[in-house]
Amino acid sequence: MLPDATRRFVSTAAALGLEVEPVVHPDGTKTAADAAAAVGCDVSAIVKTLVFMTDDEPVLVLMSGDRMVDLDKLARLRDASEARRASLDEVRAHTGYAAGGTPPVGHTTPMDVYADDSLRRNEQVWAAAGTPTSVFPVSLEVLVSVTKATWTDVAQ
Repeated sequence: MLPDATRRFVSTAAALGLEVEPVVHPDGTKTAADAAAAVGCDVSAIVKTLVFMTDDEPVLVLMSGDRMVDLDKLARLRDASEARRASLDEVRAHTGYAAGGTPPVGHTTPMDVYADDSLRRNEQVWAAAGTPTSVFPVSLEVLVSVTKATWTDVAQ
């Protein structure tokens, strides 16, 4: 049986035209390395769905599992005085999900979404499905389309 948050994500994704088949890993997929080991893919094929605050505005970054976001690049991209990682409470408030399990769509607050160029190395990727124990496979093309992400370079 799927966790409540994963069922909520599946329903929201379906309403957006994204059919997903989540896989639950009881040992957890909270980190990109954990997720890659669980599904048997390269860490670069894991999509980290990360929430940042640029000044007072939340923004979502889809980042390859083997890379980190450069906060200075993100601030410049957003024409913001600063960028910082959202707190755990801010992540939940803006997405409706816990950090470590934040899916790429279906958030409480509409946010601009950026996909880092590092993701282009993989045709299929895996993203969180609402909990730190659930992930789903998706083609990169479909993911970028459904999230309406803008391609950019914000990796360190």
